[in-house]
Amino acid sequence: MSSSEIFGRPLDKSIADALTDLALDLRWSFNHSADQLWAQLDPELWELTHNPWVLLQTVSGEKLQGVTSDPTFQKLLADLHREKTLAEESESWFQKAHPRSGVSTIAYFSMEFMLSEALPIYSGGLGNVAGDQLKAASNLGVPVIGIGLLYQQGYFRQEIDAQGHQQALYPFNDPGQLPIRPVREPNGEWLRLAIALPGFKLWIRAWQLQVGRVKLYLLDTNDPANLPSFRGITTELYGGGPELRLKQELVLGVGGWRLLRALGLQPEVCHLNEGHAAFAVLERARSYMEDNGKPFDVALNVTRAGNLFTTHTAVEAGFDRFAPSLIQRYLTRYAEEKLSISIDELLALGRRDREDSSEPFNVAYLAIRGSGTINGVSKLHCQVSRRLFQPLFPRWPETEVPVTYVTNGVHTPSWDSSEADRMWELSCGKEFWHGTLADAENNIRSVGDSDLWQLRADTCKALVAYVRRLYGRQLATRGASPEDLAQAALILDEKVLTLGFARRFATYKRPNLLLHDPARLLNILTNPERPVQLVLAGKAHPQDAEGQEMIRQWFEFAHRPEVRSRVVFLSDYDVLMAEHLVQGVDVWVNTPRRPWEASGTSGMKVLVNGGLNVSELDGWWAEAYSPDVGWAIGDGREHGDDPSWDAKDAESLYAVLQGEVIPEFYSRDEHGIPRGWVNRMRESMARLTPTFSSNRAVRQYTEEHYLPAAAALRERSENRGSVGADLVAWQAELSKHWSALRFGPATVEQQGAQYLFHVQVFLDDMDADSVRVELYADAQKYENPIALAMNRGEPLDGATNTFTYRASVPAGRPVSDYTPRLVPQHVGAFVPLEASFIRWHETPSWR
Repeated sequence: MSSSEIFGRPLDKSIADALTDLALDLRWSFNHSADQLWAQLDPELWELTHNPWVLLQTVSGEKLQGVTSDPTFQKLLADLHREKTLAEESESWFQKAHPRSGVSTIAYFSMEFMLSEALPIYSGGLGNVAGDQLKAASNLGVPVIGIGLLYQQGYFRQEIDAQGHQQALYPFNDPGQLPIRPVREPNGEWLRLAIALPGFKLWIRAWQLQVGRVKLYLLDTNDPANLPSFRGITTELYGGGPELRLKQELVLGVGGWRLLRALGLQPEVCHLNEGHAAFAVLERARSYMEDNGKPFDVALNVTRAGNLFTTHTAVEAGFDRFAPSLIQRYLTRYAEEKLSISIDELLALGRRDREDSSEPFNVAYLAIRGSGTINGVSKLHCQVSRRLFQPLFPRWPETEVPVTYVTNGVHTPSWDSSEADRMWELSCGKEFWHGTLADAENNIRSVGDSDLWQLRADTCKALVAYVRRLYGRQLATRGASPEDLAQAALILDEKVLTLGFARRFATYKRPNLLLHDPARLLNILTNPERPVQLVLAGKAHPQDAEGQEMIRQWFEFAHRPEVRSRVVFLSDYDVLMAEHLVQGVDVWVNTPRRPWEASGTSGMKVLVNGGLNVSELDGWWAEAYSPDVGWAIGDGREHGDDPSWDAKDAESLYAVLQGEVIPEFYSRDEHGIPRGWVNRMRESMARLTPTFSSNRAVRQYTEEHYLPAAAALRERSENRGSVGADLVAWQAELSKHWSALRFGPATVEQQGAQYLFHVQVFLDDMDADSVRVELYADAQKYENPIALAMNRGEPLDGATNTFTYRASVPAGRPVSDYTPRLVPQHVGAFVPLEASFIRWHETPSWR
């Protein structure tokens, strides 16, 4: 675009530049101060697309000239551009809290990013988390760079026909209408990368997207130089079979790291958002080998310190696995020529049993073996992940499987209504979500009952208007009659208790639990004195017949004459629809089978808007719930897919709605305010909104993971990676001698209030400093496990490399609780992540 034109239409250069700058920065997706500006260009197109870049290319030259020549518009544009510049240049939380961190770049790899409806390259929860964390990083000034894929079609779009059957559509993502730009070399050439696939070179193009202070780079293979089949590698998100998925993951991981190198970036931290990005582990090690002349095992030991793996998977079947033959076909040359290892050595990194040649290649295992830290996405999911990854750490207690957790959060400025935004700004300040969220509880508790209830009234009114408009359009596409269209204009009532339920329709999410007893649900919805209304949405994967059948059942129920004004199923659930739903519903309903929802974020989005949750005690709600902030169903235990327990949970859900939720909503005082309900809104907003925000999550990632990972990488990189070489030698020594280590006699004596334990240990030819002898006791109800290092004494006379180890503990537990064990030890090593050896004393007699 020239300095005096915007898309071929003459326009003042300063205005053209300012509009382009604003439109190509997705800051507008979470800072709604620009909404008024874009709506002036074309209100209808803005409502339908929320894509300023499309607006600028679509609106007529006359309209563009007319609107931009208005002094009021020009002032608004100037104010917005000034606000954007100040936001980019101002000192942020990260610079204030960690001015000498030494961290310049954190590379965040994810298969999908949900940032805006203007960029449809997402499916659901994983993309939601990735997008919200990029936005929070921008607000906080954390130096994150996103790496993802640009899909020509993305995830499918949904239509529901007149019989309730889901139809999958795949519209083309025209790059020219997306808020992205090609990444260009200094000489103006499009930056293109190459990776070798069997027999051919694959060309990868790079695009850049601005998200406030943060950049997101997207890779695609639709390059004219590629074979037709290769051009389609980045066509669909989660489409095709294993071979296509493997190629996509190679583009993301290998291509993504090469892009960073081509840009001259050397990230200290690499954050793998799910196992899809695991191949970045290999390419990062390869880059280190190239730069430092080190073998692969040393390079991996050095670079893994700077890698963080976040797992979102709650079931074993959820991990991507590839047949050995497929890995051999695509990675043999890479392993031998780039990593200087055999393909069998590479395959071993993705197997539970490294020696089992028939075992599939699990990318989550590769991510674990190439990372310094692993985390789940809720407290409960941490426990689930430890159980799932226990096979990699045989004989280690489940509590010591090296998985921690950072509970997900949502980017509140992206999900709050304009009314809620004003309330938070008045009570907490304009820049509240850019800081530490201090004093949130006290500030929001100062909001009066009438103000909170008015917030509910305003947002529900807006939701009803939105649903009527959208549902009318959807009915029209199905060829609905004039009578049906007239009925659509009357659905829902802003004064009625409104439940929201929207998510992917998969069996483990139990989207039909509320429909378990249709007659009882009918009575709840049509109670003349205390009616309830329900807004639903969600997609089922095109290959998920059960999920599609559950959509059809809801569609059929919603069209029953008794509830047509009370229940509506909206098709094509996307981020724009989600914004409207979470801003206007009174209660968000969530019914997964525990513990199969790793975290869940949809229920977090209602918090900032004063919405409440009724949910199974799973994911985030298992740690968020208390009786004064919402409602819980289930007993907090795991019951698998037992249909009898589904019936009990359905009964629990109906009982909670009829016995607690509905009465509290309709119990009004003389001013028409339900005081109990409003108090619950206030407590939920005050306590849960800050805690389950991406602001808190990104600050936690920064301080608990990013900064320590960067420090560990620096330590391992000193002296040209000498620590990595030491670790390799240590691991080799463990492998050689561990089987020969053994325990001798173990004794205990009581000295006052202390037990004094002694145990003899034979170390073969192992360096005594390479192991640690511990006294271990399992956790009790109110205590953490005990793993106490025992002190090494002098060598035993007449015995080779044999020592007596001693430890004393309070005599408060039975002696039989304690067992000596041997574990690896090395300064700076991640144990058991980098050495999973362990040996227990089989029969301590404690004489």
